[in-house]
Amino acid sequence: MLLDFGMVAAGLVLLFLGGEGLVRGSVAIATRLGISKLVVGMVIVGFGTSAPELVVSLQAALAGSPDIALGNVIGSNIANILLILGIAALLTPLANEDGGIKREALVMLLAAAALVLALWYGELNRLIGFALLAGLAVHLTLAFLKERRSRADIAEGAAYEHEADEVSDVPLKLPLAILATLAGLGLLVVGAELMVEGSTAIARDFGVSEAVIGLTIVAVGTSLPELATAIVAAIRRHSDVVLANIVGSNIFNVLAILGITATIAPIGVSERFLLIDGPIMLVVTLLAFVILLRARTVSRLIGGGFLASYCGYILFLASMG
Repeated sequence: MLLDFGMVAAGLVLLFLGGEGLVRGSVAIATRLGISKLVVGMVIVGFGTSAPELVVSLQAALAGSPDIALGNVIGSNIANILLILGIAALLTPLANEDGGIKREALVMLLAAAALVLALWYGELNRLIGFALLAGLAVHLTLAFLKERRSRADIAEGAAYEHEADEVSDVPLKLPLAILATLAGLGLLVVGAELMVEGSTAIARDFGVSEAVIGLTIVAVGTSLPELATAIVAAIRRHSDVVLANIVGSNIFNVLAILGITATIAPIGVSERFLLIDGPIMLVVTLLAFVILLRARTVSRLIGGGFLASYCGYILFLASMG
């Protein structure tokens, strides 16, 4: 039992360090090679902070634990909004004046709705995986075309640029950046394996379903890179960084993480995800979209409401076992 908890704790640490290394290294490589900041933000940073979710979901699916694979993504999206955005808004009210964030929030909502619809099929198969990846490709292509037309940083690109600056204030030299990226990937793989094995064992020992473990421990653990970035950005009053980090991560979680995982190893859908957790994720995403669309500031009151809601959600999961 202690060994299982030790594996989970070690997995959390390695996931955090791996995500940090991957993001810092990737951004430094892009900066040194003169790659577009939009590419850095939307692809490297956005995908980098979601890399733990990818590795964990893929490992879980291949290990025959589909509930952890799916629960990880759904739980991460819920945690990103209610927990991470809630904590960040409590630290400092978040100005919401970036039109690009509002557009990205719409994409986040559409991705969540598409996932909930896909859950009704009973399995996220390879065809659905390809469809999710196609949606991601369309989203990125449209963003790049808009960048080319404007010849300037579009709003969401600027937000992500700030995020890139946050995670890599002083770019590493190219050899160190490559080493950091490779080391980060390695730590993510090892951390994910420890997380999946430890959490699965704990679930069996306590009689708790793998779905609940995936929705809580694993989901929060893989969201640590987003949490760390959001806290630092909030303290430094970079509201656009916080919002772009959360919205971008949720888009990648659905379109990229589940898209890649389902393409490699189809994911069976438990009834609870179809009837409970999927709809909850959609409602939470819709609430975030409405707030980002209409509110000029994500206030401490909103942040407190989000955090209280997440606590209620955790208690609800605990009551269900």
